[in-house]
Amino acid sequence: MRHLHGRRRARPLLRRLALTGTALLAATSAIPEAAASDRGSGPSGGGLSAVIRYTENGIPHILARDYAHLGFGTGWAQAADQVCVLADGFLTVSGERSRWFGADGVPDGSLSSASGNLSSDLFFKGVRDSGTVEKLLAVPAPAGPGKEVKELMRGWAAGYNAWLAQNEITDPACKGAGWVRPVTATDVAARGLAVSVLGGQGRAVDGITSARPPGTAAAPGAAAPDTTGADPAAGVDPAAGVDPAAGPEPAAGIDPAAAAEAARAFFDTARYDMGSNAVAFAGSTTANGSGLLLGNPHYPWQGGRRFWQSQQTIPGELNVSGGSLLGTTVVNIGFNEKVAWSHTVATGTPVNLHQLALDPADPTAYLVDGKPEKMTTRTVSVRVAGGAPVTRTQWWTRYGPVLSGLGGGLPLPWTTTTAYALADPNAVNLRGSDTALAMGRARSVAGVQDALRRTQGLPWVNTVAADSAGGTLFTQSQVLPRITDELAARCSTPLGRATYASSGLAVLDGSRGDCAPGSDPDAVQPGIFGPGRAPTLRDAAYAENSNDSAWLANAEQPLTGYERIWGTVATPRSLRTRGALEDVSAMADRGGLTVADLQEQQFANRVPAGDLAAADAAGACAALPGGTATGSDGAAVDVSAACGVLAAWDRKADGTSRGALLFDRFWRKLTASTAAKDLWLVPFDATDPVRTPRTLNRAAPGIGRALADTVTELRAAGIAPDAPLGEHQFVVRGGQKLPVGGGTEALGVWNKIEAPWNAAGGGYPEVVHGSSHIQAVGWDGGRCPVARTLLTYSQSSNPNSPHSADQTRLFSQERWVKARFCERDILTSPRLKVVWPRERR
Repeated sequence: MRHLHGRRRARPLLRRLALTGTALLAATSAIPEAAASDRGSGPSGGGLSAVIRYTENGIPHILARDYAHLGFGTGWAQAADQVCVLADGFLTVSGERSRWFGADGVPDGSLSSASGNLSSDLFFKGVRDSGTVEKLLAVPAPAGPGKEVKELMRGWAAGYNAWLAQNEITDPACKGAGWVRPVTATDVAARGLAVSVLGGQGRAVDGITSARPPGTAAAPGAAAPDTTGADPAAGVDPAAGVDPAAGPEPAAGIDPAAAAEAARAFFDTARYDMGSNAVAFAGSTTANGSGLLLGNPHYPWQGGRRFWQSQQTIPGELNVSGGSLLGTTVVNIGFNEKVAWSHTVATGTPVNLHQLALDPADPTAYLVDGKPEKMTTRTVSVRVAGGAPVTRTQWWTRYGPVLSGLGGGLPLPWTTTTAYALADPNAVNLRGSDTALAMGRARSVAGVQDALRRTQGLPWVNTVAADSAGGTLFTQSQVLPRITDELAARCSTPLGRATYASSGLAVLDGSRGDCAPGSDPDAVQPGIFGPGRAPTLRDAAYAENSNDSAWLANAEQPLTGYERIWGTVATPRSLRTRGALEDVSAMADRGGLTVADLQEQQFANRVPAGDLAAADAAGACAALPGGTATGSDGAAVDVSAACGVLAAWDRKADGTSRGALLFDRFWRKLTASTAAKDLWLVPFDATDPVRTPRTLNRAAPGIGRALADTVTELRAAGIAPDAPLGEHQFVVRGGQKLPVGGGTEALGVWNKIEAPWNAAGGGYPEVVHGSSHIQAVGWDGGRCPVARTLLTYSQSSNPNSPHSADQTRLFSQERWVKARFCERDILTSPRLKVVWPRERR
């Protein structure tokens, strides 16, 4: 009778929630008794509560009366699936990793690029101690977060805490751990801010926490600086004076050419552990005149940047389904009954540097228009396991924090005359959830565009969308410092003139007040571009992005005229972009498209690199005298067996493809050792960017060497050259080996899969990032969207959960989940389970 009692108590709540939804009430009353959960009865007075209906694969459909209650249900359901990963992230943003795991322990790579726990803690503790999050929460909308998002954060924290209080943790990753603790709405906001600065301050944590004035000795246990063997005062005369009117002198000890290459590599989206493909098709290309959207984000398979699936419903107010980044309160990528959208990591450079001319009498003061300004300090103390607390000072300017470098390749030494400050406009951007919420409420691609215009919260992604009326949208509406080409030309330092052209990283003269980024009248935040300047394409037959710049969102309608900081124009595209454009343009030309065509594209697993080069590589292999090539170690290797395998390969990266693994290993070695100018006979042509460069240079000396090294490598690992890819690219879940199709960035495969090579483990025995929350969405004229989804790594990271590998098995089999969006679909699920979580006060 307990289940029946719970149903009866829930009915008044549903009546209040449903408003005019009589059909909803009728459907809910038909829930089978066997579907009810034994994890608690219905909610009663006081406190927050929600109704959560679970369908196949553990996907929750969260029903609530308002935003606070919706946040409560979302926090509860996320904790149920991901409590250990969430708790680990909250430990990160509280700056307490060193306390629990030691200063030199493995950092949380999902929320920053810190090289160790100490530098991570120094950064995040500094953010918390300075009250940054509280100040941003107090900023009125639209520059700050809106009331609904604040209510979602409050509810999310309450839901997470209620789950902790009412449930036993079974995940061995944190079972019994003292660091799993309740959180506050401020903690939830702090995690959101960490996501916002992932492309900026979050990538410069080591540089920020290691920067120190010249002549200051590094204290024991200090965070490791980004610089490699750099003397902070190299090439500088400590007695040299500074002319206040002269501005910063050329960067001492920094080679502009090397810095340009380092900046290009640092901001190269192909090297990120996040990326994506997305394509929207207009009604003119589809079978019924409605739009179609295929979203294929490439995100980490482990840790705090996993997606998590849900449907969020406030009757009459919000009804949206899709994927949320863990710890966020909203659906980040998803669909509703009228519109669907996805995001792709953008090429916009989200930060800039200011080169400071220092006061000759004080290296912690800098000159602006001839007047000295004292740097401010953040003195941060971090508790460390087994030792005394570590205290460090960080230095901040009107532009942002002083830093010692960006990555290992771009040192930025703090000398007696010069220092560098990092400007990151997303460090004051807590609007990302407002943007996602507004898109979830949009009714068309015009509504999505309006949501982006009003909230301006996306820090490092593009948006691709389609709607039921047949509209499409591509827009790079991200928060970028307002660095125009004119400003860069007028205010760049010698270092900046090198880095801006190569990467969009401006290094501006910080001694001049007129060199600060200006503001656009339609910008909600000072110092950033307004949405009217964002590269945007509306209602094209197709709109596609695979992490290259906006230039070829549609190859027939190139976007041009934007500033360099947004990305490049008329430059070579990645093989993934080229392959995607070939595929989607052919689909658009063919027409009559349906959701099934999107599903086929996702798992086509065509290898563009193979189409371009496999036949020539096989020919070059067959032409080797005696079938022998010389490896990197100088040894002669019989590669003759590889020639036929390459020739017979189907040019796909399916699990059953024979020769795909051989080509993969060969191609990685060849492209790592051979410059593009030596690899292709037909060079890049900006008038034919999808088809060039092409025609493999069979005479390139690296081909024989790469073949020899590949054959030697596979032979040593006991792998046959014609072994099916899935036998050696796989994951193991619950003791079961699951073959994984797809391929690495260099191959250009749409279904991107990145896995470290481990010969002893059998090849590629674990995926680290790649295809994640996949959605194929369309409309058929009915009330419900036609949607198929797939969360490649499944809902839960708890190995004891029944939903830790169920969708991973589907991904291995190239099968999809039929989305249950409308009430009748939810309530008729054969796996329906209902819970009524509530606060207990």
